[in-house]
Amino acid sequence: MPSLTVDTPTGAFVLTEEEGAITRATWGQGGADHTPLLDRAAAQLVEYFQGRRESFDLPMRVRGSALQRAVCDAMIAIPFGFTRTYGEIARDLGSSAQAVGQCCGGNPIPILIPCHRVMGAKGLTGFSGAGGVETKVALLRLEGAAGLLI
Repeated sequence: MPSLTVDTPTGAFVLTEEEGAITRATWGQGGADHTPLLDRAAAQLVEYFQGRRESFDLPMRVRGSALQRAVCDAMIAIPFGFTRTYGEIARDLGSSAQAVGQCCGGNPIPILIPCHRVMGAKGLTGFSGAGGVETKVALLRLEGAAGLLI
């Protein structure tokens, strides 16, 4: 599977493509493959960190349970600069907040699928990406959602 590493303010970030869709994104070092899709995804990621992009227009494929895919769809629907709680998403999907939290933690395409926009009922919670909660805070600040961190 082709992958491309992009330098971001939150560290090196690897985008992976499979069968014409982004299927994985993670912090760390990866490949240097240039495909039209990976180059487009990298450009959109750079625009996001420059404050020039609020959403991603890329084909993405999430593997997993129906709930995992539904939670990812719900996260994509959260507008830039806004947050929702695990409980709100759980109510919409007829699930439990704990199950939604597990799906958020298992998000295979962070940032592009904005799991950082999901909070606990009492505010800021952990983050499974590199840098943990500090990265989550940095992403929310970038989006102007810092006032929601209290």
